[in-house]
Amino acid sequence: MEEFKKITSNIKTIDKNFMNVIQEKLDNLTKPRGSLGRLEELAKQICGITEKEGRLLRNKVIFTLASDHGVTEEGVSAYPKEVTSQMVYNFLTGGAGINVLAKHVGAKVIVIDIGVASDLKPDPRLVIKKINYGTKNMVKGPAMTRDEAIKAICAGIEIFEDEFKAGIDIAGTGDMGIGNTTASSAITAVFTKKPIEEITGRGTGLDDKGLKNKIDVIRKSISLNKPDSSDPIDVISKVGGFEIAGLAGIILAAASKRVPVVIDGFISGAAALAAFHIEPKVKDYMIAAHCSVESGHKVILEHIGLKPLFDLDLRLGEGTGAALGIGLADAAIKILIQMATFKSANVSEKKK
Repeated sequence: MEEFKKITSNIKTIDKNFMNVIQEKLDNLTKPRGSLGRLEELAKQICGITEKEGRLLRNKVIFTLASDHGVTEEGVSAYPKEVTSQMVYNFLTGGAGINVLAKHVGAKVIVIDIGVASDLKPDPRLVIKKINYGTKNMVKGPAMTRDEAIKAICAGIEIFEDEFKAGIDIAGTGDMGIGNTTASSAITAVFTKKPIEEITGRGTGLDDKGLKNKIDVIRKSISLNKPDSSDPIDVISKVGGFEIAGLAGIILAAASKRVPVVIDGFISGAAALAAFHIEPKVKDYMIAAHCSVESGHKVILEHIGLKPLFDLDLRLGEGTGAALGIGLADAAIKILIQMATFKSANVSEKKK
């Protein structure tokens, strides 16, 4: 818990004056002012976060955390919980969507078991930070203890800091866990106060009957556990997931080290929402990659005040959207560094 407090206290406000210097540099590049739109905003944000005037993003790391959810007992997913562990093996052998897209943008994928409901085969490519064998069924009581929630957040912090020693210029968040859209919807409902029906989607592909059941399960879970929205750890412990808590820790740790962190979809968004309520200054360090098909994700982004880079109707998770977002971030920084200025290219500027 002490390390948790230390991390949050190290998250500083971004220097707006430095960002103004970057804006001047962008304005002097050989293009009409603002003509590269969000790419210019992105370059400026990354420079503000890192306090570096245009440093290439060489070390790109995506953290994909896997955990199971006891609430799957209530039939809230179209897939069985065994898929969580099966997909972890798929990540390790490089056959998943995240592996393809991470390779495409030159990012390393770190796969973490933070709460899979079975013992996975030892693999040097797998990081084990298991808090427990999945969460409890939140319809019957808290998903985890408060101590477990804190341990999961701290595990995320440790995961980031261990990799940071080798160098991280930009990070991405990813997830795997059957049932985790149910937990994410519950977290979103508690923090944003939006109607459960408005922020609950079909997840892995539920039909109308399944969606109605999922909404009822979330409503019962919140009614029974009464999570306190003013206490983010209480919310995570009562209706969250280990991978969501761990991702919140990664986001907080990235901000404390002045590393931009690209947020993936709905589950990563729920983690970002929790991190934001733990320490609001973390907002400026987060880059929302996209807006998920899951309806609750848009609500999360609006609540935090984040504008997604793109909307491609994605809903896979794993860190796939974050990988594409990292690719755009890479392009934005290269524009800042590699484009010529009007003066260096001997190009006439706009008439006064």
